[in-house]
Amino acid sequence: MSFNRYRRGLFITSFLAAPVILYLVYVIAPYVQAFYIAMTDWRGVTATPRFIGLENFQRLFGDTAFWKAVTHNAALLVLLPLITIVIALFFAFLLNVGGRNGVAGIRGSKFYRVVFFFPQVLAVAVVAVLFQQVFRPDGSGMLNGPLMALGLEPIGFLSDPDIAFWSVLSVMVWQAVGFYVVLFSAGLASIPRDMFEAAQIDGANRFSLFFRITLPLLWDTVQVAWVYLGILALDVFAIVWVMTLQHGGPDRSTTVMAAEIYRNAFEYFRFGYASALGVVMFFFTVGFAILSLRLSRRERIEY
Repeated sequence: MSFNRYRRGLFITSFLAAPVILYLVYVIAPYVQAFYIAMTDWRGVTATPRFIGLENFQRLFGDTAFWKAVTHNAALLVLLPLITIVIALFFAFLLNVGGRNGVAGIRGSKFYRVVFFFPQVLAVAVVAVLFQQVFRPDGSGMLNGPLMALGLEPIGFLSDPDIAFWSVLSVMVWQAVGFYVVLFSAGLASIPRDMFEAAQIDGANRFSLFFRITLPLLWDTVQVAWVYLGILALDVFAIVWVMTLQHGGPDRSTTVMAAEIYRNAFEYFRFGYASALGVVMFFFTVGFAILSLRLSRRERIEY
């Protein structure tokens, strides 16, 4: 009996060993290497970088570009999940429970799901190039063209420092909201229709259906969506780098930490300093995920 148990344990261990080794080699080891490079002055050309301790992290406190990037990431961290989840919940509720009888979805809901999900099939770089054309400041821009045809002044969606950040945020919401409409629709589809029918019999309106039934039963899904969108807000790069002027401009009004990491590494060749930025962003991301899961934890509602 003990021999069979040993063979079974060996069999299970042999299957677990491969993914664990791959994870250590391709995930943990690069993290450790990044932490080490962050404490050097490596510029990518020497075989043995000079160890400088925490000097790179001390430089961060006086780097205005870093603090601008942190401010923008913090704003995205709050606004992107909040706006995206509110819009996605609204549309998902309409598509699944917003029909005339308050139980089924609106007419054509399957078609609308496809329409909402369509931005997800586009690469992020393609979305950035697309909205570069939408926000063009001349008559060929999709938004400024009609304004100029009416004799109005064009809006500098990407050239005005006061507007550029909000333009980037709107594109990120547009690109992300469709996925979460489908995600929340899948969660709503798993809720028994009897619960909505019973609530309607008791006199519940759509407002009550949403806040007393839909939202509590979708809370776990909303929590996961918030974490994913928060990580996206911290890790945003392609849209900012491709769409904005000066790759985070104008005057760094749209720059984010990922853009500063890329700029320092591949434009200034300060790989040690870029790694320090990456380490800071890593702890921001992990801290956000842990904090979000802690604050939004609640008892699971069974149905």
